[in-house]
Amino acid sequence: MVERTPQALIFDMDGTLFRTESNIVPAFERAYARLAGEGLTRDAMPSADVLLGSLGMLLKDIWSRVLPNSDERTRLRMDELLLEEQLALLGAGAGELYPGVDETLRKLQEEGYRLFVASNGLEPYVKGVAKALGIADRFEGLYSAGEFRTASKVDLVRLLLDRHEVASAWMVGDRSSDVEAGSKNGLPVVGCEYAAFGVPQDELRGAEMRIRAFPELLDLLGIAETTK
Repeated sequence: MVERTPQALIFDMDGTLFRTESNIVPAFERAYARLAGEGLTRDAMPSADVLLGSLGMLLKDIWSRVLPNSDERTRLRMDELLLEEQLALLGAGAGELYPGVDETLRKLQEEGYRLFVASNGLEPYVKGVAKALGIADRFEGLYSAGEFRTASKVDLVRLLLDRHEVASAWMVGDRSSDVEAGSKNGLPVVGCEYAAFGVPQDELRGAEMRIRAFPELLDLLGIAETTK
C-alpha cells in the first residue's frame, strides 16, 4: 500500500521540474562546435534525439552514447563546455520550468512537506537551474551526483535520506533511474509522463503512481490546488 502522507518529496531535475530541452539542445550545439574547434572531434554533430534520450544518466554514460568515439579527455572537456554554455544560456533567460512547477512546490512547502532534489547532473548545473528559475528556496537540499561523487542515483538518494534523517518520502521523476532509486531505497515512486522529448513505454515500469502534469501531484497527496 502506498504511503499517502510522506514526510518528504524527492525530485529529479531534468524532465521533472526543468523543461530540459529549452536549454540543453542549444547549449550542446554550442559546446560541440567549440569541441570541434579545439580539434577534439571530427564526427558529425549527434542528433538532439540521442542527447535527450540519454538524459537522466550519469554524464559518463551520456557521453558513451552521444560521443561513442571519444576518449576520456574529450568527454571531460565536453563536461566543462556544456556546463559553461548551459549556465550562460540560463543567465540569458533560456530555460523554463514545466507548467505549474513553481506554484505546486510553493503549495507543498506551505503544507509542510520537506522538499529535495536528487539529480545525476553536475553541482553547478543543478544549483544553477534552481537559482536561475527562482525555486532554490523551495528545497531543503539540492543533491547532485557531481557534488557527492555517487556511482548511481540509488546511492545519492540513500545519502540524502541518511543525512536529513528522512523517515518517509516519495521519489518523483521521469526516468528508470528514478524508479530504481526509489524502489531500492524503499520509497514509492511517482513517474512523470509529460516530458516533451518522450519517455519510452517501459521507462517508468515499477512506478506506483504516474502523473501527466506536475500539479497532479497535489491530487495524489489529497491537497486542494490554490485558487488563483
